[in-house]
Amino acid sequence: MNSTYEAPRRLIKTADEIEKMRVAGRLAAEVLDMIKPHIKPGVSTLELDTICHDYIVNTQNAIPACLGYGAAPGRPAFQHVICTSVNHVVCHGIPSESKILKKGDILNIDVTVIKDGYHGDTNMMYVVGGETSIIADRLCKVAQEAMYRGMATVKPGSTIGDIGAAIQKYVESERFSVVREYCGHGIGTVFHDEPQVLHYGQPNSGMVLEEGMTFTIEPMVNAGVWQTRLMGDKWTVVTKDHSLSAQYEHTLLVTKNGVEVLTARPEEDLSRFQK
Repeated sequence: MNSTYEAPRRLIKTADEIEKMRVAGRLAAEVLDMIKPHIKPGVSTLELDTICHDYIVNTQNAIPACLGYGAAPGRPAFQHVICTSVNHVVCHGIPSESKILKKGDILNIDVTVIKDGYHGDTNMMYVVGGETSIIADRLCKVAQEAMYRGMATVKPGSTIGDIGAAIQKYVESERFSVVREYCGHGIGTVFHDEPQVLHYGQPNSGMVLEEGMTFTIEPMVNAGVWQTRLMGDKWTVVTKDHSLSAQYEHTLLVTKNGVEVLTARPEEDLSRFQK
């Protein structure tokens, strides 16, 4: 029997907090739009990181959340403002002067911006040079649609399990796999908060969603097996079988009737989602 439980009261945002989340979310989305024309063959991922750093700090007057984040025993703090995950890198790829983008690469850029103490977290895929293989193109499309399938379940009274079940069912129907070891998360003044938003699982299980909750949905979808491997830098995560991986992420608000996408980008058609 699947079990559900109520969200802690601290996770329910006030109207003022929600407005600050909207601002942070919009800024994060703007970074992904700003960087797009800079992504081309011959550019290093470190160059992209430098451009994003300057934009967040000097144009947005905001704080890059990833810079200096996550120090732990045996793991250094992350020293960049974006994660740049190319091809078989699942997540948390470290920008590098030596990582030069090539035509046909698929690149994920993940950015989190802090404004007035609140976080906006989002990521998306880019095809370097505009063209890639059929499998890579399909993988990126499935990863985005998987995120949307999860988002479509979000409304008061549904559960975290409903999100994961919808994502897993769709991805596996497309003959791809969903990464298990990394997940979405609650977000607000805390970067990574409750609940953990798994991208697989059973419907009608886990935390029950309520109006005013904010969290991310960010499925990582692999062309091969779902298992991953952590590299020696203690950040970079790659597919165990070296297959391609793709990911999309939005920060979301549970509304009275559905979901509001706090990190929406202008080119997205979000008409299927009821606010």
